[in-house]
Amino acid sequence: MSAQLNGKRVAFLVTDGFEQVELTGPREALQKLGAVVDILSEKDGTVRGWNHDQPADEFPVDATFESARLDLYDALVLPGGVQNSDTIRLIPGAQELVKSHDSAGKPLAVICHGGWLLVSTGLVKGKRMTSYKTLQDDIRNAGGSWIDEAVVVDGNLISSRTPDDIPAFNEQLIAALGR
Repeated sequence: MSAQLNGKRVAFLVTDGFEQVELTGPREALQKLGAVVDILSEKDGTVRGWNHDQPADEFPVDATFESARLDLYDALVLPGGVQNSDTIRLIPGAQELVKSHDSAGKPLAVICHGGWLLVSTGLVKGKRMTSYKTLQDDIRNAGGSWIDEAVVVDGNLISSRTPDDIPAFNEQLIAALGR
């Protein structure tokens, strides 16, 4: 294990129904480099990932949106998954976490449908980003510029389209944490 990210801490914000590989892929890459990774959700206990449209594994929740101490985290990651993303965008605690984190200028990374939370909080206005193709109208209607690329970086915002783009996403997230 490399110590490149020792001392860095990253929170993944999810609810049941997140796209599992969009958590496990980046988490593994971060942990291999020494980062500590926590899973935050709206409730204690566990959350269930999905493989596209099929239930998959359960993961322990480290803290709730309400109890999490934002100052502990160097970056936030928002995995997609239609069910997860449609649910989390309406949770006030999740909205507050991403708004506070963004205002601190720390890396905020989203994959696939994860951008819906940013649309709902007004954080895409004036930003360039990518997502799963079905979100492009939502992003444009919220004042953002949608780009069809594997990964788009605009300031502290890192966005990616699909699980196929996770290697490029990981590269940009790791670079942002290393700065």
